[in-house]
Amino acid sequence: MKEPYDAYPNIGPVLPAMGYNPEQVKDLKESIAAVECDAVLIATPIDLTRIMKIDKPTARVRYELQEIGQPDLRQVLIDFLAKLEQKRDRDHTRK
Repeated sequence: MKEPYDAYPNIGPVLPAMGYNPEQVKDLKESIAAVECDAVLIATPIDLTRIMKIDKPTARVRYELQEIGQPDLRQVLIDFLAKLEQKRDRDHTRK
């Protein structure tokens, strides 16, 4: 569970579900169990209660994106990928 917080330091007080292989599900389940909370909001594309038992009250939330103005999601992703490619190119030339 450390990797998502290292990769996304501004994530805040959110417990990310970063995959659904057996080890990732086990880590997520243990992390949820270790947290003192009133409820678990499940905002993943899948219903986590179908793949793990959560011994806390849960609520499943859904969301939609309505883009208004610029930059839109497409442009943000294009810019992000371009910066990532530039970083890879710089890292590659340093080796």
